[in-house]
Amino acid sequence: MTNNRTNPKVDDFLSKAEKWKEEYEKLRSIVLDCELTEELKWNLPCYTFQKSNIVIIQGFKEYCAIMFFKGTLLNDSNGILVRPGENSQAQRQIRFTNVQEIAAMETILKAYIYDAIEVEKAGLEVKKKTEFKIPEELENKFDESPALKTAFEDLTPGRQRAYIIYFSKAKQSKTRESRIEKYIHQILNGKGLND
Repeated sequence: MTNNRTNPKVDDFLSKAEKWKEEYEKLRSIVLDCELTEELKWNLPCYTFQKSNIVIIQGFKEYCAIMFFKGTLLNDSNGILVRPGENSQAQRQIRFTNVQEIAAMETILKAYIYDAIEVEKAGLEVKKKTEFKIPEELENKFDESPALKTAFEDLTPGRQRAYIIYFSKAKQSKTRESRIEKYIHQILNGKGLND
């Protein structure tokens, strides 16, 4: 690659990639053409503009993807942006299963990347849903233990959200109670669901 903005950590990542290697390299060259800074974050190639995350290259079992951190703010005139998970609020992906798909979409991809850079330059922020309905079982635990309530409120919004989603997914009250019971110690220690 003739680009002098490549990051040796990403070179290392690519040299070890067993799956999607060709696709990663094509996505990398497209993104670097858009004047972004290459970094390795979360053990993935991540591209920033003035220290703000713009896109990250991801690999999954069935597809690889370029994910836009503020994808909901992009003009998706081609209808190609996909929500990565049911609880994703800001991020959106464009998914690929082979390098030919990426090559065929190079112009469109660059337009989306430049749009994402403009979103960042304009200082736009995704309005995230911050209010989540706390399950009754968790409210009851808060009543029993004010320390638990304080510890929960001291968690980052993302950690609070992860717990609420996990606890709420249980259909039965008994299951919600046992899930909450299992994580009380972790919450009191200021830890998130997956810490």
